[in-house]
Amino acid sequence: MKNIFLCFNALAPCAALAFAALTAPATAQDRAANYPVKTIRIITGSAPGGPLDFSSRLAAQKLSEAFGHPVVVEPRLGASGTIANEFVAKSAPDGYTLGAGSMATLCVVPHLYPKIGYDSLKDFAPITIVSAVGFVLVVHPSVPARNLKELIALGKASPGKLSFGTSGAGSVTHLGIEMLKSMAGVNFLHIPYKGAAPALIDLIGGQTDLMYDSVLTSVPHIKSGKIRALAVGSAKRSPLLPEMPTIAEAGLPGFEADTWFGLVAAAATPREIVAKLHATLVKTIRDKEVTQRLLNQGMEPVLVTPEQFAERIKQDYPRWGKLLKSAGIKAE
Repeated sequence: MKNIFLCFNALAPCAALAFAALTAPATAQDRAANYPVKTIRIITGSAPGGPLDFSSRLAAQKLSEAFGHPVVVEPRLGASGTIANEFVAKSAPDGYTLGAGSMATLCVVPHLYPKIGYDSLKDFAPITIVSAVGFVLVVHPSVPARNLKELIALGKASPGKLSFGTSGAGSVTHLGIEMLKSMAGVNFLHIPYKGAAPALIDLIGGQTDLMYDSVLTSVPHIKSGKIRALAVGSAKRSPLLPEMPTIAEAGLPGFEADTWFGLVAAAATPREIVAKLHATLVKTIRDKEVTQRLLNQGMEPVLVTPEQFAERIKQDYPRWGKLLKSAGIKAE
């Protein structure tokens, strides 16, 4: 009996260790290996039909197909997208609540609404930029400028005479021209509209002189001769206007003003889950058919690494904040 008792005492620590191993919480690697086991939500602050909504739904479709679990897009509209972003920032960091972040909601809006409920630089785990929308500088045919240098010369000769329409204060259509003004040392008259469409209509009609518009919506009017393109504002040439130089190439080195759309998670989301989401998106969205769907919407796939996405936010956040402040742009 004594020997049995001694044997039990010897085995007890081993049994305890075995029980502890069986009942221990799953490691991050274990959670990532099994992820996902339930529905994933992509929270967006964009109304249906816009480029952010399109990118979100495309990402949801491809993730759902790859994972074999539902991935749904859930709009939480209001306050220029800050309601949606705050919800994601304060959600459980388990990879089941993702956010559809954009250049506007992560890098511009925080400077317009300083009391929002999230910090773009601290409260998110960037996954990847899914797509980007390119913009083009266009003028009415009556404007005697055939290239960027001639437009700048006109602006300097008659400060404030040439007018530009935008979709509103703080929009990319506005910020692109403000960046041009700042870098070139010119002054154009800002005329804000309630949307890019009415601004473009007035440009075509000759009520305004120039505009910084999305490539997709401008291309048909450029080809018909209703407006004239001078340069594109992205870092590289647009596949929709391959012969058109960038603004940087045309005389303002370092100019870049486009808008991007990506996925983020709450800051403490395990790196292994972020990596799995990134790898899955890269594999599926690089498919030729998916790439063409984006191009048809005037978007290009980007698909940077989580680290590159984080660095892009770190660069764009102060850059746009400085421009907003220097131009005196405030929330409408």
